[in-house]
Amino acid sequence: MAKPFRFNLQRVLDIRIQLEERAKMELGKATAAFHAQEREVMRLENEKNAREASMSQKTTLTQGELWLWQAYRTRLVDDIRTGHVKLQELADVRERCRRTVVTRSKDKKLLEKLKSNKAERHALEQSLADQNESDEMASIRYQPPVL
Repeated sequence: MAKPFRFNLQRVLDIRIQLEERAKMELGKATAAFHAQEREVMRLENEKNAREASMSQKTTLTQGELWLWQAYRTRLVDDIRTGHVKLQELADVRERCRRTVVTRSKDKKLLEKLKSNKAERHALEQSLADQNESDEMASIRYQPPVL
């Protein structure tokens, strides 16, 4: 009778699968944060460009308007610079998460390959055991012809 295959490291494999899934979720969050920051930086740059274009079309500016424009432009430039710094930090976090996913995926695949190899070996051993049992039964039941 064939024994069912039981992988003795199944619990470790399950944990590694969970760790890989968790790492994938973290990568997804990091990617979403990166893209959100990227959109925000682009929005600020578009805002600055649009305001510069509108200010260049004005023919007369009062001193107050000029002062307000310079303060606003300085603030936009600072926000853009800060946004680029944060964007780089988020890119670094995203890259770290990606490396973590790759590492955990490799660990999981290693155990899955081991499980597959052991399952094949188990199936082969069971097949040989069944064949030996059949051969033994055939030799026991064999009755030589009476001469």
